[in-house]
Amino acid sequence: MASDVNVVVLVGRLTRDCTLRYTQNGSPIISFTVAVNRAKRNADGSWSDEASFVDCTYFNQNAQNLSQFLTKGRQVAISGELRQSKWEGQDGQSRSKLEVIVNTLNLLSQPNQGQGGGFASQYSQRPQQNQGYQAPRPAQSEMSQPEPPVSGPESFEDDSIPF
Repeated sequence: MASDVNVVVLVGRLTRDCTLRYTQNGSPIISFTVAVNRAKRNADGSWSDEASFVDCTYFNQNAQNLSQFLTKGRQVAISGELRQSKWEGQDGQSRSKLEVIVNTLNLLSQPNQGQGGGFASQYSQRPQQNQGYQAPRPAQSEMSQPEPPVSGPESFEDDSIPF
């Protein structure tokens, strides 16, 4: 029995709209390609991005519903396993393809949203201080009375210290 580990986790953007198709028994399957960038140092010392393109397949009952959201430019996080498909081409040559079979898929952003514009940032925008934002003031009746001053260590008497 093999004790190998085959786990892939990727965060990237779809290079095109996903393709929805169905098995013979009617189960939906979606296929898409994710571009994953990595920083690469050039010969002159500057940095540039280098993309890797990864083909992905998702077998799930939710695939049909999810397919409408998997459009070009959408950032996704996926986890799954690598699988190699082998077949013989029309010319008689052996062919193979390495792809990710997706177990979980999370939508992270809207299509073509800029850098740092992930899902969380869509809903956590706060007013800037320089925009003159002021918190609403409570009504006069809601304002509490001032709290009594807290006594410091100098106000304790010698016999009131418990140790």
